[in-house]
Amino acid sequence: MPAQEEVSVSISNSVISRDGAPAVARRKVTVLSKRQRKVRNALVAYSFIAPNFLGFAVFTLGPILFAFALAFMHWDGSNAITFAGLDNFWRLFEDKAFIAAFWNTIIYTAASVPATLLCALGLAVLLNQKIVGRNFFRTAMFFPYVASLVAVAVVWNMIFNPEMGPVNMILYTLGLDPKNMPGWSADRHWAMVTVILFGIWKNMGYYMVIYLAGLQGINSELYEAANLDGANSWQKFIHVTVPQLGPTTFFVTVMLTIQSFKVFDQIFMITQGGPGTSTLVLVYHIYNEAFTSWDLGYSSMISLVLFFLVLAVTVFQFRRQRQDEA
Repeated sequence: MPAQEEVSVSISNSVISRDGAPAVARRKVTVLSKRQRKVRNALVAYSFIAPNFLGFAVFTLGPILFAFALAFMHWDGSNAITFAGLDNFWRLFEDKAFIAAFWNTIIYTAASVPATLLCALGLAVLLNQKIVGRNFFRTAMFFPYVASLVAVAVVWNMIFNPEMGPVNMILYTLGLDPKNMPGWSADRHWAMVTVILFGIWKNMGYYMVIYLAGLQGINSELYEAANLDGANSWQKFIHVTVPQLGPTTFFVTVMLTIQSFKVFDQIFMITQGGPGTSTLVLVYHIYNEAFTSWDLGYSSMISLVLFFLVLAVTVFQFRRQRQDEA
């Protein structure tokens, strides 16, 4: 026998009078098929997500698609848009600023991601212990992430001031020759180091909180079993803590990588891409081309390259994670 179709029933009362007899209340039954019920439920669900999706479509998806199309156009924001074909793409290979920005972005990402990850993990492990003032230190480590970037950048420039900053004062006290003092953000050889240190310091508190959540989710019985086997603290960290934090580490790595590729604000506040092009990164180069030179087509092409670069790195990380889990 065919399977019975699932139905939904809605009931309403009606009053019927028959041959002068008293009115009798009867029920009117409306039967909805399974397909109709699914359509109705879907409409209800879409009505809830429609406002958010419309905002995303208008303010995010639309501009992204327009930027992809604009990458193959010439436009200065005021004159008519003209088709450029692949001219903007071939121009990338002749643009020394783009090449410098590309490699600076790679260097920043390669240096800041593992360093921030290790600092965040180390802080999380330390502040997960029962130590005096633990809550205070957790708050102090997280504070740079939520503090105003402008205020934090000003303080950072004061700390690393080449002439009167406390960092160079400490180095001088330790016996370093003043001629060999690092110039930090004012020196093209030290500017990228300054920016990387700033990024690590500002972001490690946020990822420390994520690692703390991961540490508190580890089953304590695993540490008890390791104690019975005679494992020391380092062995428990390597063979219990690190494997159990695998999903957390993967999440942190992906988020840090994406964040590092699109770094802009701290570059803008500390070095403005200088000295020269020593700290010029892709997003700051996009900003210069779009809102200083008003070459919106070329800046969109750089954005397109950055998009596919981030996409390729992210896909690689996900595939590597799947291979490790297999």
